[in-house]
Amino acid sequence: MTIQTQMGVLPMSSPADYYDMSRVRPEVAAALAQINAMGPVFAARAKAVDDEASFPTANYRDLAEAGFLGLSIPQEFGGWGFSMGEYAMVGAEIAKYCGATALTFNMHNSSMAWSRFMYDMPNLTPDEKAAFAPLRARQFTRAMRERAIYSQPISEGGQNWTSKPNQTQCRAVEGGWKINGFKKFASLAGYCDYYTIVCTEVFEGQEPRHEDTMLFVVHKDTPGLTVKGDWDPLGMRGTNSRDLILKDVFVTADDLLMPRGIFGKTLPNWPHMMATLSPTYMGVAQGAYDFTIAYLKGQVPGQPPIDRRMYATKRVAVSKMYARLATMRALWWQAFSEAKGMPSKAEVMRMYAAQYNVMEGAQELTALAIRTCGGQSMLKSLPLERMYRDSRCGALMLPYTSEIMEDYIGVLALYEMSELDTAPGDEGGARNSLWRGDAGSLRGLR
Repeated sequence: MTIQTQMGVLPMSSPADYYDMSRVRPEVAAALAQINAMGPVFAARAKAVDDEASFPTANYRDLAEAGFLGLSIPQEFGGWGFSMGEYAMVGAEIAKYCGATALTFNMHNSSMAWSRFMYDMPNLTPDEKAAFAPLRARQFTRAMRERAIYSQPISEGGQNWTSKPNQTQCRAVEGGWKINGFKKFASLAGYCDYYTIVCTEVFEGQEPRHEDTMLFVVHKDTPGLTVKGDWDPLGMRGTNSRDLILKDVFVTADDLLMPRGIFGKTLPNWPHMMATLSPTYMGVAQGAYDFTIAYLKGQVPGQPPIDRRMYATKRVAVSKMYARLATMRALWWQAFSEAKGMPSKAEVMRMYAAQYNVMEGAQELTALAIRTCGGQSMLKSLPLERMYRDSRCGALMLPYTSEIMEDYIGVLALYEMSELDTAPGDEGGARNSLWRGDAGSLRGLR
């Protein structure tokens, strides 16, 4: 397998090098092969996307034409019906070639996944499912027939949305609601067709509450919706995560992603849903490893064909990289293979550990790759420098930052489920995204 650079073709690993393909459905194997066939083109575009901090529009066009916008959509709506673990494998393959494409692709798929997997939660009543069904059908149809791209902006500047209700608010008016607020780091801003807006419904005389969280789907041309600000970050520069401003944006009940109350009833019991940024960083780590192997073999296009494999220091570094990468992927693959609603405590802890290991391991691997390859690998003409910068962005992304994962793992290991609400360190309510078992709901989270 190869990737295309500006100067030629770079050898890359195949999924069979790190997955047990006998455990992978043929449809998934075909999708992985298709991504790796498209990947060299993505890689060739990645430098310009990074240099210009421009959105990878051409990559999205290719993904849409190949049907990947339907990856997480049920088959009855024309989608592929991939599980969460299968989506994660595809996302990681994309990221080997272009991290920004994979990270923004996750935003689209997360919107589709919320509608798909939360609908199947066993704690929904028949009436709730009946109200949910036409809403999700509308979004699935848009994605398939229109090739519509969805964004999922949640973060709000200066506000940890895992500890307090969203500052973006909606208020009921005649015929619907009006939304006011803003979203920070709104990936795909200005390039998607629809924004999935998470907001808090507010009422006169009542403080905003988590249990009043609402989700609306807002078309990019809706009056009152604007994109502002510059985008010039360290890494993941192609995500185009600018500010999204909402001023008196009118929406109706038809614009709901899911009915009132279902988000708070289901998301706390589907904790893997918030770990879907990790496939991107798993793929970036693999890409850095693959580059290192090619570089030491003298197989990087445009570079002198110098064989550096005879140096013991290089071989030891590669062995360390492989050992770290293999353990990361084994835990990560298991965690995503177990992804489902109503997981067990053991499954949740493995997911938290996988999230932590991938986000920390990606930056460790890319740093070691640069040290191992040497000074030339820092040049912007080679992809490793971009991978290193991209890798630094994962550990700080809410709600599952590395520090939050350290806290959550420790709390679940040391306290019984009945003690979680009183475990020390949560005085500010920072554990709102902590899984709390079958009784979990946004109402129960401080």
